[in-house]
Amino acid sequence: MPAAITPPAAPEVKKNLSVPKTSFLPTQNTEMAHKKRKIICFSDFDGTIFMQDTGHILFDAHGCGSTRRQILDEQIKTGERSFREVSEEMWGSLNVPFEDGFEVMHQTLEIDPDFQAFHKFCIENKIPFNVISAGLKPILRKVLDKFLGEEESGHIEIVANDAMITEDGSEWKPVWRHDTELGHDKALSVQEARAEAHLKAEDGTIPLIVFIGDGVSDLPAAREADVLFARRGLRLEEYCVEHKIAYIPFDTFADIQREVVKIMEEDERKTKGLGKPARFNPRANLWRRVSSQQAVPLLVASTPSEEEKMFLWPNAFSEFTPKGDRIAETAAS
Repeated sequence: MPAAITPPAAPEVKKNLSVPKTSFLPTQNTEMAHKKRKIICFSDFDGTIFMQDTGHILFDAHGCGSTRRQILDEQIKTGERSFREVSEEMWGSLNVPFEDGFEVMHQTLEIDPDFQAFHKFCIENKIPFNVISAGLKPILRKVLDKFLGEEESGHIEIVANDAMITEDGSEWKPVWRHDTELGHDKALSVQEARAEAHLKAEDGTIPLIVFIGDGVSDLPAAREADVLFARRGLRLEEYCVEHKIAYIPFDTFADIQREVVKIMEEDERKTKGLGKPARFNPRANLWRRVSSQQAVPLLVASTPSEEEKMFLWPNAFSEFTPKGDRIAETAAS
């Protein structure tokens, strides 16, 4: 009878039982942007952060009134009068002390319900947030101070015109950023402002530029961003769809926050923060220049195009319509 042969012992197989780390980045992780690409946000004010137009509220309540304002807006649209000339008439029609004028804005303005949470997210993740507006800086700052608190408002850079307002409110006069017919410096053309440049953030990476807006007036600025957010159902989104411009729709700033987290994760996965952003638009160098110099982009030419007019004269091209009114208009049509 043959002897039994014991088979050799099988080599021990060591299994890696560790659970792979998920790639999900929680929105409240304040360190998640520390070693990643710098992101810089630029946002419109009227119709984006706030649903109404601050100037329109003042003009309708304490100035020329809604009927005259609409006539003046049409004059800008048709080119009959310049933006600066019409704006000076609108602001000059006001006869109300600053604090009293602010009171009607405080009662009327509606802030995006998730803006404050998004702005805190930006602060925690070292994402600079900038407001770009054709309005008056003292008004915008006062509104932000009231709705956000002065400490939080202080984190927001505002690029807008200044103003001279008498104590009794009998005279409101814009102080234009540049002494030209349009209120901007003509020496720097749009083409020069949009010229490609090798601009880098402090840590040697190329920052990713985000622009947030609502109306067609935001389009010239929006075209210069790496990532564009357009408020859903309003004119900027409609224009983007019609002209096949890449954008991300949003209903509130909570939508933007979720998308920014995804974008941060995507860029880290694809580029490790090196070189160009995963979502790169060469025209965004305009805003990269702005962020490096902390100055307003000079979007102006001697004979501005229709898109440039929309940026320079936003009130004539964009008007917030409450949701209920939009539904009624759709039903009527």
